[in-house]
Amino acid sequence: MRILIIDIDTLRPDHLGCYGYHRNTSPNIDAVAEKGITFTNYYCSDAPCLPSRAALVTGRHGIHTGVINHGGQMADMFPEGKSRGFSDRLRYGSLWGMFGFNGFHTASISTFAGRHGAWWFHAGLNEVYDIGLNGMESAEQVTPVVLDWIERNAQKDNWCLHVHYWDPHVPYRAPETFGNPFQNEPLPYWITEKTVKEWKNCVGGHSALDYGMFGPANIQSRFPRHPAVISDMDAARKMIDGYDCGIRYADQHIGIILDALATKKIIDDMVVIITSDHGENLGELGCCSEHGTSDYITHRIPLIIRWPNKTENGTVDKGLHYNIDLLPTLADMLDINPPDDIDGKSFARIIKEGSDFGRDYLVLSQCCHGCQRSVRWKDWIYIRTFHDFYHLYPEEMLFNVKEDPHEQKNMSDKLPELCAEATRLYLKWYDEMMMSSRYSVDPLWMVLKEGGPFHSRGRLKEYCKHLSETGRSWAIELLRKKHPEEFR
Repeated sequence: MRILIIDIDTLRPDHLGCYGYHRNTSPNIDAVAEKGITFTNYYCSDAPCLPSRAALVTGRHGIHTGVINHGGQMADMFPEGKSRGFSDRLRYGSLWGMFGFNGFHTASISTFAGRHGAWWFHAGLNEVYDIGLNGMESAEQVTPVVLDWIERNAQKDNWCLHVHYWDPHVPYRAPETFGNPFQNEPLPYWITEKTVKEWKNCVGGHSALDYGMFGPANIQSRFPRHPAVISDMDAARKMIDGYDCGIRYADQHIGIILDALATKKIIDDMVVIITSDHGENLGELGCCSEHGTSDYITHRIPLIIRWPNKTENGTVDKGLHYNIDLLPTLADMLDINPPDDIDGKSFARIIKEGSDFGRDYLVLSQCCHGCQRSVRWKDWIYIRTFHDFYHLYPEEMLFNVKEDPHEQKNMSDKLPELCAEATRLYLKWYDEMMMSSRYSVDPLWMVLKEGGPFHSRGRLKEYCKHLSETGRSWAIELLRKKHPEEFR
């Protein structure tokens, strides 16, 4: 069996044609979906990049791995302690290690581990290709490495190749020669003059006037597609077009890879998986870039699986699934044993039988920009904020993602009974996680105790000066009351 995993960073499913997007961003991805299964409710358990890929390769929640932040203690795995053997558990107990233990040759073409110092991501890999640009590369720098690997290895059997493209991630980097195929196409329906006006009055990391996190982005000389601030509809268009061009550019290179595999006459007999690590805020919850919230937009990611002799008709699964469920699903499909002590649950029967099922609810976590945990169930997402990324979010937020997918109407005050239901689900999950943990500490509280999420830590005093300069001094006293420890 040959397996290709295409990992497109920061990819929102609702900006893909196969998920209903009105722009033609993804013709090659859509072609895979036509002969595969498209999962419409698939979520990373922990966001963003570092926690998400830790969850993916371990099959475990961040509350169990310890990897939930982008810096500090909780950017590293919990130590195994006295139970550690000659090799650690990930040598054969990761996604790649599981493949290797069962006779697969594994390779990854990605700069992720180097960018984040996440060397555990390499556990179980036979080959690692890091082109050395720390996640700032563009697809034309990655694809030649992929094509060379295919040329040398395609005809071999039992391999798994992981290919990672960064192009939809900020800064928007598609080469100028690519042009803008979307310049005359309408923006998403919900982005209007009124929306942009509301964005400009928001505060917090990556808000419209703080596009570079806590101030304007100042990289336009290197990345001309990237906005400095979102001050009007032209800037909003630049944001959306920049993101969509990143998707279309990565998709073009996916087409090149698929054509190369077709030339080798193996494409029809191999597994193709297309997914991402997390989504991207494009105005939702007042964030106009990056992925700093634990919400529907940041956690929901695409998953498309084309499996030979199983998924030829192109179907859709609407059940709730985590990215930690992919590891046991692949084990089930390959008739091999998954690692012990995982939180993921196989959904292989969807691929084998076409059954439409999923979990009753999901608990999602973000501790890198702000600290939030959320519950996704039925048509709802409930968000509990522990650190607000200086957005002045209320403690509770509740959104109907079916009717309000861009999270514009917080219903928590109007529907307290649903907030209570979500809280009960969260506590049920929390008790299960802590009872099954090797440690007596929740890493979220460790993040807060050591000074807060990595991208917010120590930034508030300087940020308040910027708020005064940009006509938003009204927020300073509110932030002072909410974060008194940062003004001491």
